[in-house]
Amino acid sequence: MTRVGFVIVLVAVLAAAIGPSLTPYDPAAQLLAGRLEPPSLAHPLGLDELGRDILARLVAGARISLAVGLAVVSVSSLIGMALGSIAGYFGGFVDDAISRVVDVLMAFPGILLAIALVAVLGPSLTNVILALCVIGWVGYARLVRGQALRTRELEYVQAARALGAGPARIVLRHVLPTAFPAVIVQATLGMAGAILAEASLSFLGLGVQPPTPSWGTMLDAGRSHLFDAPHLTLFPGLAIATLVLGFNFLGDGLRDRLDPKR
Repeated sequence: MTRVGFVIVLVAVLAAAIGPSLTPYDPAAQLLAGRLEPPSLAHPLGLDELGRDILARLVAGARISLAVGLAVVSVSSLIGMALGSIAGYFGGFVDDAISRVVDVLMAFPGILLAIALVAVLGPSLTNVILALCVIGWVGYARLVRGQALRTRELEYVQAARALGAGPARIVLRHVLPTAFPAVIVQATLGMAGAILAEASLSFLGLGVQPPTPSWGTMLDAGRSHLFDAPHLTLFPGLAIATLVLGFNFLGDGLRDRLDPKR
């Protein structure tokens, strides 16, 4: 399953990177005479309600999904590792303050909080990334805090402290490296969550705005053609499910591979 997940993710990344060469059609070009055309040799995945090539739009949407996932995971992991290591290493009031913020954010369903934030800020790709980062760092902070609580009591950390190493050096050189394997697994699974969240927000009209192609907006546009043109929702749905499943497979495999007990 790890290899399957890796292949799925690799194919998605390559498709997003060399997307224009995969199809000769512009994702925004309209062919109204062929609207709702089913899959054919000329258009392998068919045309949508405005006569746009679905394959070209899927490839362009892959760029949006991967870009959002990468941005959210990068920002969230950096914030979470910084706050989690500070809370776990120093403890006391600092730990209590950060932990209470984490508890408050975890008390709300993540997707509902993201919907509320985007609704207040306005629908756009930037606001989607911002909203997902606001709720995304919590998991990394809890994970790194637990690692820091365990690592700060180890003998080599106490020896470094006795030799005069400062808190910043100890955290960067001794605490964070022990948390990297778990953070990598969390980041892989976080990519799947961010991609699914972006598609959900776009489906609700709070994410990427037309005519920019997004898998979520493609699903929303195809709702009114479920029976006369099911390919409008079938292919974007399969793309979302396959990519999310690929990242989950990859994350599960990395978790087993990086488990110290193994």
